[in-house]
Amino acid sequence: MIPGGIFISFEGCDGSGKSTQFRLFADYLKERHYDIVLTREPGGTGISEQIRNVILDPANTEMHPMTEVLLFAASRAQHVRQLIQPSLLEGKIVLCDRFLDSSIAYQGYGREQGDCVRIINEYAVNGTLPDITFFLDLDPVHGRKRNISAGKTDRMELELMDFHNRVYNGYKDLSRIYK
Repeated sequence: MIPGGIFISFEGCDGSGKSTQFRLFADYLKERHYDIVLTREPGGTGISEQIRNVILDPANTEMHPMTEVLLFAASRAQHVRQLIQPSLLEGKIVLCDRFLDSSIAYQGYGREQGDCVRIINEYAVNGTLPDITFFLDLDPVHGRKRNISAGKTDRMELELMDFHNRVYNGYKDLSRIYK
């Protein structure tokens, strides 16, 4: 936690409505003239967006799960140091569409990489964690139907249902741990 600002993340499986609620909450804060920074993961900075393109490119079917873990952590390390920490130090409210919980759910549970995801990302976040996380709880069957109808095609969204069920179970475990 960085003194001065407020860090809020939005989490949920693909198609849960997370990005919609993120935008609605951002609009609410803007209407009330709060000084906010909107960002996303992976991404949020030039370098992090380049890493995002590699991670989510459907052509990268041969990507090893540990490569994925490390790329997400690298993107996050850059994002935290270049954008999130400075914004919090300036007293801003930072809204982030996905953060560390996504890596734990998607790579730790979905890719079955376990607790190393949390450990690696402890270095990446450099002590910067959300003050609050909103988890949009929608099972992956319904979420995938919403994404398919929206024409989503990134590498994660193309995974089989077993993967998405593991991701959902990861989010549910995190929500029980961090009530």
